[in-house]
Amino acid sequence: MARGLPGVLWSGRELIDRLARQSPARLALGVFAAVIALVTGLLSMPWATASGQRAPFVDALFTATSAVCVTGLVTVDTGTYWSTAGHVVILVGIKIGGLGVMTLASILGLAVSRRIGLTQRLLVTSETKTTRLGEVGSLLRTVIVTSTMLEVIIALVLVPRLRIVGDSWGEAAWHGLFYAVSAFNNAGFVPTADGLRPFAGDWWMLLPIIIGVFIGSLGFPVILNVIKKLRRPHRWSLHAKLTIVTSAALVAFGTVMVAAFEWTNPRTLGGVGWNETLLASLFAGVMPRSGGFATVDVSQMHESTWLLHDALMFVGGGSASTAGGIKVTTLAVMLLAIRAEARGDRDVEAYGRRIPREALQVAIAVSLVSATIVLTASLLLLAIVPNETLDVVLFEVISAFATCGLTTGLTPDLPDAGKYVLTVLMFIGRTGTMTLAAALALRSRRRVIRLPEERPIIG
Repeated sequence: MARGLPGVLWSGRELIDRLARQSPARLALGVFAAVIALVTGLLSMPWATASGQRAPFVDALFTATSAVCVTGLVTVDTGTYWSTAGHVVILVGIKIGGLGVMTLASILGLAVSRRIGLTQRLLVTSETKTTRLGEVGSLLRTVIVTSTMLEVIIALVLVPRLRIVGDSWGEAAWHGLFYAVSAFNNAGFVPTADGLRPFAGDWWMLLPIIIGVFIGSLGFPVILNVIKKLRRPHRWSLHAKLTIVTSAALVAFGTVMVAAFEWTNPRTLGGVGWNETLLASLFAGVMPRSGGFATVDVSQMHESTWLLHDALMFVGGGSASTAGGIKVTTLAVMLLAIRAEARGDRDVEAYGRRIPREALQVAIAVSLVSATIVLTASLLLLAIVPNETLDVVLFEVISAFATCGLTTGLTPDLPDAGKYVLTVLMFIGRTGTMTLAAALALRSRRRVIRLPEERPIIG
């Protein structure tokens, strides 16, 4: 038996290797579906709820999908409905989901690089230090070590603060770990009924969570690239530069706009001190990137702030990250293309590099398909809950698709049909754009004969 175990492990690794080469998108979908099914089964057990009663299937499935897809939307209150064992299952689902996103996205990236030419292949190999597409084990170990170290650091900062505010050492350790894992993986789940609202003006508590969400939203390729070349920013990859600069710009824009829109709103930021206003604005500027935490009641925000959140959630975070959305590099590439067109430049360029036209084509396709999915889901949800307004429905739909988790309060009150729509949307939002981008890139081919060029009138 002992001698046969290495052979079984090797066969399993070869199977994953073959799937990663032949159908990486199918591998991503299959793994996520299997994990969601397992977590759903565990949350359906009586011991998973605080009452000892079995959770309805729709709530168990919704919570499992939200955890594994690191979304944060819930149909029942996480802090009070689920038992400690249920919280552990949710936390493990978040961890597996976050690791799966980064690992599978990296595998898809490698699969694409193996199909679009030797130059790109060598570039990806030099960045990831991966020599074979199927070296899932070494890639997974690197992701686990890096993410776990960052989560432990965040938890160590949070635990003393939680102890000071009244938690026992055991509660502080558990809550600190839960918040750290949930923050880095951009999950938005909270282990207590009040969540982070009691800490609305607490920099010690909220700043580590802000940093954790921001770093997690950058993506494993960016994190690894920055760590390896920390003192040489000029040597960072183009992807890392675009992701960091665009992410920082979106955070700054979101922070300023939230403060401007909610400054006089007595139900959110109006009447509070400068310290709390600044922190709450910064927090609200970061969380739409896919963090999903909230220190003020989102349902009490102005409609203009909801629309701002819709835009920020739709963009999301970095590629191969725990964040959702169409990704910041997609936005960056399209903005750079607009700039190049306005200037009359033939090529799209950034930081001394030329961006291939295929990247722009994929960015446009991902954006249009994502917008179509959001539109279709909004129409379905409006048909299911015809008494709700479009702004509320659109907010929930984009939050689910972008795996963000912010809510106006509609999700818990939805009928089962609406919950199933959001469940499917979370799954598509987590796996769809990633696999779509890979599938489009994998279909890239060179043609020997090209048709004559003729430019239609645009605009």
